Amino acid sequence: MFNIRKVSRRTFLYTGAVVAAGAALSTDGFVESNDPHVVRREIPLKRLPRSFDGFTIAHISDFHYEHHFSVLPIRKAVEMVNDLRPDLIALTGDFITVPIFDRARFLRKSAETAIPCAALLSQLQAPKYAILGNHDAMANPPLIVHSLQDHGIPVLRNRCVSIERGNGRVWLAGIDDLLRGAPRMDQTLKGIPRDEATILLAHEPDFADHAAFFSIDLQLSGHSHGGQVWIPGIGAPWLPPMSRKYPRGLYRVKDLTLYTNMGIGTIRAPIRLNCPPEVTLITLRSQST
Repeated sequence: MFNIRKVSRRTFLYTGAVVAAGAALSTDGFVESNDPHVVRREIPLKRLPRSFDGFTIAHISDFHYEHHFSVLPIRKAVEMVNDLRPDLIALTGDFITVPIFDRARFLRKSAETAIPCAALLSQLQAPKYAILGNHDAMANPPLIVHSLQDHGIPVLRNRCVSIERGNGRVWLAGIDDLLRGAPRMDQTLKGIPRDEATILLAHEPDFADHAAFFSIDLQLSGHSHGGQVWIPGIGAPWLPPMSRKYPRGLYRVKDLTLYTNMGIGTIRAPIRLNCPPEVTLITLRSQST
């Protein structure tokens, strides 16, 4: 006989998560997955040159392109970003989705979806840079990199570029995927003067605990999808590795500022609940005197 007194708090929470996931399968959960929202954040950086005060970055992530469900939110996100007219666009990985079953057989087919995804993202009307996510790194990274770069989207894999404005300069660095790639922080930050502001693109947000030991001012990440299902008072029933500590929004990790974007696409099921697709507009603020 079932004894209600023996129901643990964890069991209760997981049961609630299952109920909420069922709710997400409803029409509301499907509609939310197609309705990107703009999230605006002002982020002050101590080392940001005064000439970069007011510099805007549109941050989008986790596209998981496929022909039926993710095309619509990606198109909407592209239109929203162009309407925002940012100075720079950061794309933090997972352009494709690796299949659960028969991975070896369908891996190349899934990687090829990077081509139409890149074609959509090429419509973004500002300088843009990308990194790879864990799904990209698990599939066919050279094909995905070529797809993006052939559409005018440079991919930063353990390398950096300088961005100049007026008489100031900041650095944009991108590290290869932490879970499935070949990340090298020494190569990623090579050539960056230690006294100059640095923005790191890293797919997995929990890498911030390691990145905080380097001379990095801001880390932009994705990976988590915000859980896709978020239960008020409980959180996400499930989060992928390296996104369980910093799953969504703005964080401070020692001297590092981290922002985790909730992504555009979905994985395994085209549903979201309290996790709308996100276009983040970040306005940088200088604290220099």
